[in-house]
Amino acid sequence: MYRFAKAAVNITGQAARQVRHGSSAQPDFHTKHGNTVLIGGTVFCVAVWSYVLTQTGLTWNPSPVGRMMPKEWREKEEEE
Repeated sequence: MYRFAKAAVNITGQAARQVRHGSSAQPDFHTKHGNTVLIGGTVFCVAVWSYVLTQTGLTWNPSPVGRMMPKEWREKEEEE
């Protein structure tokens, strides 16, 4: 258990050093272009779904609950 704890402390120490050192690094792709890619993806998704919902002639099946009444049961005819 001691080795495991020592290794865990070592890993957390390395992570802390990387975070401190990485804060002065140049911005990466996500920092530069993250919002642009997010907005572009949102616009694309909305455009595709707008097309699907309006142009493809998809028929939706709304629930008939509350709008349909069940048929009355027919009584079984007695055979004599």
